[in-house]
Amino acid sequence: MYESASVPRRKPAEETLVLLYSKLQQGKEEQTDMWQEVLPNAWSFQNSQKNAVLVPVAAVGVGGMLVCWLMSRRKIKSIEMGDGWWGSGEKPLKGKEDESIRPFKIETSDEEIEDLHRRLDQARYAPPLEGAAFNYGFNSDYLQKVVAYWRNKFDWHKQVEILNKYPHFRTTIEGIDIHFIHVKPSYVPHGKAVQPLLMVHGWPGSFYEFYKIIPLLTDPTKHGLDSGDVVFEVICPSIPGYGFSEAPHQQGFDTLATARIFHKLMKRLGFKEYYVQGGDWGSRVTTNMSQMLPQSVKGLHLNLVFISVRGLKKVIQVMLGTYLPWLVGFTREDVRRMYPFMQKNVFDILRESGYLHIQATKPDTAGCGLNDSPVGLAAYILEKFSTWTDKSFLRKDDGGLESKYSLDDLLTNVMIYWVTASIVPSMRYYKENFAQDPGLTADSRVGVYVPTAIAAFPQEIAHTPQVWAKNIFKNIVRYSYMPRGGHFAAFEEPKLLAQDIFHFVRKVEQL
Repeated sequence: MYESASVPRRKPAEETLVLLYSKLQQGKEEQTDMWQEVLPNAWSFQNSQKNAVLVPVAAVGVGGMLVCWLMSRRKIKSIEMGDGWWGSGEKPLKGKEDESIRPFKIETSDEEIEDLHRRLDQARYAPPLEGAAFNYGFNSDYLQKVVAYWRNKFDWHKQVEILNKYPHFRTTIEGIDIHFIHVKPSYVPHGKAVQPLLMVHGWPGSFYEFYKIIPLLTDPTKHGLDSGDVVFEVICPSIPGYGFSEAPHQQGFDTLATARIFHKLMKRLGFKEYYVQGGDWGSRVTTNMSQMLPQSVKGLHLNLVFISVRGLKKVIQVMLGTYLPWLVGFTREDVRRMYPFMQKNVFDILRESGYLHIQATKPDTAGCGLNDSPVGLAAYILEKFSTWTDKSFLRKDDGGLESKYSLDDLLTNVMIYWVTASIVPSMRYYKENFAQDPGLTADSRVGVYVPTAIAAFPQEIAHTPQVWAKNIFKNIVRYSYMPRGGHFAAFEEPKLLAQDIFHFVRKVEQL
């Protein structure tokens, strides 16, 4: 026989506790059974009441979240257009704004030229450091040569005639007079479609930057361009506060206000859809136009893209880009233009952006001197046409200016600022646009969904690879690595820029 395993005997105290616990459990189960037998419908009623409340609440909650999501999706498609008033004093409560489009002609006088000559004759110069070239700014030895040409050979009367060769107009929008030129093709061959193209300048440029590209766009065949079945009529407005556009009288006039005014201008001219193109401030204005009324912008062409290097992803891309560019979406040409990164994207930009800090904070202070001295104004403006055209021009005693431009062209642009006294309001444009963190503005939270082309010129101040541009521009249909050229693309390389615009528009029209 097998003996069972021995079990230790419980002590009396332990037996008492076990018995008490079993009785309590039995009583609890009997009590629960009793309540379930007595109130069988109470449980189902209570659950049904909960369901009756929770189901609708859940439905409303989920529905609300869905509506909010759909509305947020819709909101990111465009910026609210709004309205504005930039005239002097309060906006009139009654009366409609004069919407007439008035022919305008640039004029000058002997008194204006005599005043200029007197100021040029009284200029004082500080001798440059030996071997400084343009590293300290505009070299004063070369500046004296420019001023001598300006005083003795430059013919402002002749340049005014050149400026007036295209039709000029002014119209009043939001309380201020807007200046623009509007050039139509003189002849449209059979089968070619005329497309309206708005081109917007930047600082320290003007509408005059486009004088060499306009004939290429309006008569491409004559100039040997492959335009396909496209030809343009070109509209070039002056940003308010620049040139012959009236300066805003109120604070806060930024690129969003400019975009709205230019949309109103195009509507006043009878256009429902149009292409837009810009560099420098013109890039941001036309981008805002595309965000504001995407249904009106058929396509956006840029030769400068504003992108900040923020966020962990971009930092990682920068760190890996020089070693594994394909892994982070960079091309070999991106690497060539971006690296060494600290030199090209930090030190070079710091060196070239001193003016920006002044104009974004206290523009009127520096502007007082520039508005009073034509020599100071010329040095301040023309220095940008040197180093922004080619960074290596810093090492040239003449800033390389005459290797890309004629003094007549450069001084004509300076004269537009001088005779209109527009240097101060043009500088204020920086303060208005940097009044708050750019990352908090309305346009920073809105993508660009219109067909977009980017012409990346190799000597631009900073290079933006396509993989970064895609974060904002959601529909890039053309990205071109231009073979040469810098910041003032239309002024410096009009044929290259015109051909790229034609390629882009033809592609969009085929979509």
